[in-house]
Amino acid sequence: MSSHGNAASVNDPRQPSAAKPYVAPMVSPQDLPVDYSGFIAVVFGIAGVMFRYKLSSWLAIVFCAQSLANMRNVENDLKQISMAMMFAIMGLVTNYFGPARPGTQS
Repeated sequence: MSSHGNAASVNDPRQPSAAKPYVAPMVSPQDLPVDYSGFIAVVFGIAGVMFRYKLSSWLAIVFCAQSLANMRNVENDLKQISMAMMFAIMGLVTNYFGPARPGTQS
């Protein structure tokens, strides 16, 4: 039986001394990709309030959580997420505690 570990380390072309840690490049807030989950949360939140859809309000809360977890630009994203969350909460409050939607039976 021969030892392959010693031969592999001699012929290893990698150079650990030349390795440098990765530094992420700085990206301006205008160049960041669009936060689609935040936009979808706003759309679902508005639909939940205007059309009184419970599912739409719940989906807005789910997309708000996703957008909050993936937030890159704190200043702009926080405004969008807070607006979407307000619409989602308003939709849920009006759906569950407001008067019944016309045409539905409770």
